[in-house]
Amino acid sequence: MSIPTRRPLAFLTAFLLALVTVLIAGAPTQRAAAAGPVTNLDHLNFLLDTVTPEPADGHTTYRLDAEPTLVMPWTYADAVAGGGFRRVGGGSFDPATGRYSQGAYNTDDITRAAVVYLRHWRQTGSSVSRQKAYQLLRSVAYMQTVRGANRGRSVLWIQADGTLNPSAEPVELPDPSDSGPSFWQARTLWALGEGYAAFRASDPAFARFLRQRLRLSVRALNRDVLDAYGQYVRADGARVPAWLIGNGADATSEAVLGLAAYSTVRPGDELVRTALRRFAHGIAAMSAGTRRDWPYRAVLPWTESQSLWHAWGSQLSAALARSSAALGDRRLLQPAIAEATSFDPTLLTAGGADNGWLPVPIERVQIAYGVDSRVQSLLAVADVGRRPAAAELATFQAAWFFGANRSGQPIYDPDTGITFDGLEADGRINRNSGAESTIHGLLAMLALDAHPVVRDHARGLTSVEQRDGLRVLEAESAVVTDGTVVTPASAWTGESSYSGGSYLELRTGQRARFDLGSSSASAWIQPVSWNPEGGSLRSQWSQDGDGLGTLRHRVGPQGVTAVPGALLPLTLPETVQPVAGPVQVRAIGGTLRLDAVLVRPLLGSITLTGSAGRRTMLHSTSAGLQRVQIGTAGTTTRWRVYDASGRLVSQRSTSGTARITLPAWGMAVLSS
Repeated sequence: MSIPTRRPLAFLTAFLLALVTVLIAGAPTQRAAAAGPVTNLDHLNFLLDTVTPEPADGHTTYRLDAEPTLVMPWTYADAVAGGGFRRVGGGSFDPATGRYSQGAYNTDDITRAAVVYLRHWRQTGSSVSRQKAYQLLRSVAYMQTVRGANRGRSVLWIQADGTLNPSAEPVELPDPSDSGPSFWQARTLWALGEGYAAFRASDPAFARFLRQRLRLSVRALNRDVLDAYGQYVRADGARVPAWLIGNGADATSEAVLGLAAYSTVRPGDELVRTALRRFAHGIAAMSAGTRRDWPYRAVLPWTESQSLWHAWGSQLSAALARSSAALGDRRLLQPAIAEATSFDPTLLTAGGADNGWLPVPIERVQIAYGVDSRVQSLLAVADVGRRPAAAELATFQAAWFFGANRSGQPIYDPDTGITFDGLEADGRINRNSGAESTIHGLLAMLALDAHPVVRDHARGLTSVEQRDGLRVLEAESAVVTDGTVVTPASAWTGESSYSGGSYLELRTGQRARFDLGSSSASAWIQPVSWNPEGGSLRSQWSQDGDGLGTLRHRVGPQGVTAVPGALLPLTLPETVQPVAGPVQVRAIGGTLRLDAVLVRPLLGSITLTGSAGRRTMLHSTSAGLQRVQIGTAGTTTRWRVYDASGRLVSQRSTSGTARITLPAWGMAVLSS
């Protein structure tokens, strides 16, 4: 399975040859939920190895002369027939040199593994995890360049023989890997910040070293990106910040997690605090859309696209919540609350934490990194913002790990600590278990163990009974049209992607009709089309002769995006009932490239079941009150209703059927 975790949505290299083979037993199996902690570090421990680094100019670490061996996790672990795993590096393996085209270990995983052991040590008091965190942080520091023009940046790859590989194949950007701000530099700050907060009392000398390295990286970012603080650029007309790491709120958010942890315990460090405040305000500026309109109040990850959201690396709300607490700035919390209470319910009812909405949910692979990112963000909003609705939503998201996913099987096993590498759109499981999946599975489990009520409910919800949310009609599926289906050479536009690889072209006066199905429930209709820069292109929509409205298809100046124009959903002003008949569109004043039609019900829902019972989340996308019938004869239903900001407004238990009122844009959770 190819998983995109580095922009621009480039797929990772296929998992290839083995260097080291070690077998361990165990694979996730379906079983009833049990009480108690779910974090198990066994598989991550298995991925760890030792390396003695070759001398490299500008690279050293804490007590390297006295402790010349470093600890790092292997990048991948491929499942072996008959059980167990073999540890492998990234890229192709050259048996003559014993090296990989990328490397055996990488900074992205070293840093995040350090965070796992730091959090486990702090939650449990484990001396073993403390020692592993110490060793991994030494490795994090070694990967950082400390002299020259690239000081404060980090190299990404290192071979098993201890040789750094600054320029990997295929090429990573920046290339060489310490030549510019990057995800791995951001994750270095994440690990160093949490490391300082953990070690400052128990090992002040080591904490001082971590502080020095963190400040070194901050100074590099001051040179590389924060020198543009306060400057905004245009992206298809939208105003976006120019000072994010790699032009990404996603990468920046992982740096902010470390800066917030550091600033919480050392608030007087103005160098770090200023960087934290500036980065956090940059992330907040990426909040977009409305509760009705794309992207439904999500915080977008990339300044160069208004049409793209991805679940992996989507800890933006977690970063905003944590920085809000560290800085005492409640304004940073508002976009995080909005995302949690508007976008997350939309995501859950549509199918879960997909790898990519571009803007149609087309990259429907789901991985632990994506689900964990949503769980972390929701729990941070629940904790910092005191929004119980966010904790409820975290339960639904986290249940993915235990079987409430399209495969119906667990992705994580508390008995072994194995997290599978992902879930395909068709329900097949990628049964490899590499470092990234293992790490983010464990970060999610640590978060659940810190929230035992959420944990026990999520662990006991192992099946998806039903979902009813945003769904996609491909424009090519029009039941009647005089338009033309066009398949471009590449579905990728440079900043988004055509769903299904094609679109329906309607020239002025041409029409198409779409069958929305037989549901009698009202829904928003959101056509996804190519919107040119400026121009007079419009489309006119109707249902059974009744006008639904006219849409203007245009965006503002291209700015920093790859091409002028953007692939975006627009919302018709009137809702429809699919059962009332097909919806018709007619192009006016130009050529319409229609990619798809999104149908978003006014009442979305998801129901999970398992040993914890039956739990339903209802989400209103209406600006008015909605009366909803709940319950069944002979059953007691406990229900809690939340307003649009995630605050509890009413709760009670009822026997049999009843009617509840959902506030505008609110939600309810039913348990039976």
